[in-house]
Amino acid sequence: MLNLHALRLFHHVAELGSVTKAAERLNLSQPAVTGQIKKLERELGLQLLSPQGRGILLTEVGLKLSRDAGRLFSLEARIEQTIDDYRQGGLGSLRIAATYLPANFLLPSLIADYKKQNAGIDLRFTATSSANAIELLLRFEADIAFIGGSQHTHPLLDRTLWHEDELWFVARKDHPFAGRRTTLAEIVEEPFVFREQGSYAREQLQALCAVKRVPMPNGGLQMNGFGELLRVVSEGYGIAFLSASEARDGLERGALKRIYVEDVKLMNPIFTYSRKEPLSAQAVRFMDLLADRRSG
Repeated sequence: MLNLHALRLFHHVAELGSVTKAAERLNLSQPAVTGQIKKLERELGLQLLSPQGRGILLTEVGLKLSRDAGRLFSLEARIEQTIDDYRQGGLGSLRIAATYLPANFLLPSLIADYKKQNAGIDLRFTATSSANAIELLLRFEADIAFIGGSQHTHPLLDRTLWHEDELWFVARKDHPFAGRRTTLAEIVEEPFVFREQGSYAREQLQALCAVKRVPMPNGGLQMNGFGELLRVVSEGYGIAFLSASEARDGLERGALKRIYVEDVKLMNPIFTYSRKEPLSAQAVRFMDLLADRRSG
């Protein structure tokens, strides 16, 4: 078996053209370096160096071996750098799953910043349902999941509250209730535009009406897409009950206005989920960016 330690010493001697300089670089004594090279020559049965005054002269085989050794140790350094990059999170992959609200309104700028800072990481981002996001984590097909309005718990997963988004009533800017204060009993008399059954905002409104002992609003329309829902409300039909992040753009553009309902303040919680095991370095970098953004 090739003596790699002695070969490394030979490489430094050949590169510097001096046993003395190589010994100084390696913080070894000159006799120790000379002894290792002579040992390598005996093991190989070949002469690698010929003395030449104060310097050294490589034999033909010594010259060829020094070139190959240079490539070998350059490759070793590259491998070590790759391993370090993976350990530090500079290379590798990161797979994130998220439900609609975080995927479309809360995470895009974070994803962009993370990728700018970590160009070597293969980042894959999936917008999906809460149930499927959980499954992706359990199947090791996602590293982190962001789930809005979630009550999911699982013995194999950690869950941490990341963000809370207030739920708002909104309507077209010229709706009779737009920009006004009113009561829940009054507003439920109006037609509403809802997302599909099972959506978090719809379930929260149903629970609120039950607690307040008022009837559930008339579901004038049910829309399976958020964009479609906002367009219908913006065109003048009905009231929507949705997260502030979803409504904010329409309010800023002036197409929608908020309706202020007395004694109603409901939140849409966004949780981060991960497996109960140490996060990868790539995932730690992303979570650090989240923490920095929150503190900033």
